[in-house]
Amino acid sequence: MAATTDRRRDVSDLAPVPRRRMGPVATAVSFFGELLITAGLVLGLFVVYSLWWTNVVADREAGKQGDKVRDNWAQDTGPGALDTKSGIGFLHVPAMSAGEVLVEKGTSTKILNDGVAGYYTDPVKATLPTSDKNGNFSLAAHRDGHGAKFHNIDKIKKGDPIVFETKDNWYIYKTYAVLAETSKYNVKVLGAVPEESGKKKAGKYITLTTCTPVYTSRYRYVVWGELDRVEKVDSARTLPAELR
Repeated sequence: MAATTDRRRDVSDLAPVPRRRMGPVATAVSFFGELLITAGLVLGLFVVYSLWWTNVVADREAGKQGDKVRDNWAQDTGPGALDTKSGIGFLHVPAMSAGEVLVEKGTSTKILNDGVAGYYTDPVKATLPTSDKNGNFSLAAHRDGHGAKFHNIDKIKKGDPIVFETKDNWYIYKTYAVLAETSKYNVKVLGAVPEESGKKKAGKYITLTTCTPVYTSRYRYVVWGELDRVEKVDSARTLPAELR
C-alpha cells in the first residue's frame, strides 16, 4: 500500500501549474505586436500588388490594344494609324529594353495605367511627328507598376536612338540631352522649343518624361531627342537599322 501511495503522490506532483495571467502592459505589448505583424503582411501584399500584379494586368491590356492597332493597319480600313481609337503607334527605345510601347492620346492616370505611353494634350499640347510643323512630340509613361514602360529611362544616353513607328513611317530620333531631375510642375520641358535641353531654334523633337526617384513621384526625369530621319515602312515592315 505504501508503494501505491507514493506513486500517487508522484503523479500528483506532476500536475500542470496554472498559467499566470499577463499584466496589462504585457497584454498591450502582445496586442500591438500582433497588429504590427498583420500590418506588415498587408503592406507586403500591397507592394506585390503594386509592383508586380499591376504590371501583369497592364501588359495584358496593352497587348490587346496593340493587337487592335496592328490589325487595323493590316486591314487598312482607315485613313491612317493616327485615327485609330486603340493607339497611334509604337515607341521603340532599345536602351530601355521595354519592347514596343503603345502610344495613345492623353497622359491621365487612367490611360497610363493600361501599360502604355501617352502624348501630352495638357498643359502643353504635343506636336505629332506626322505633322508638317516643327514641334515637340512629348510623352509620359509610368516608371513603376502598371507596366512600368519607362522604368529604365535612366539607361538612355546621348546618341541613343528613340524610334516611333506608325502605319506608314519610322521616325528615328537621336537622344541629345537628359535631365535627371526637375520639378513635376516644370512644363517648360514640354515646350515646342525645349530650351532647357539647350535648343534655341524650332525643330522636330521628342521628349520622354516619367517620375523619379524610382518608386516615388516627387520629381520628373526627362529625355530629349531630335529627329534624325524618316523611313517609309515597306511591305515586310523591315525594322530600321537602330532596331535590328
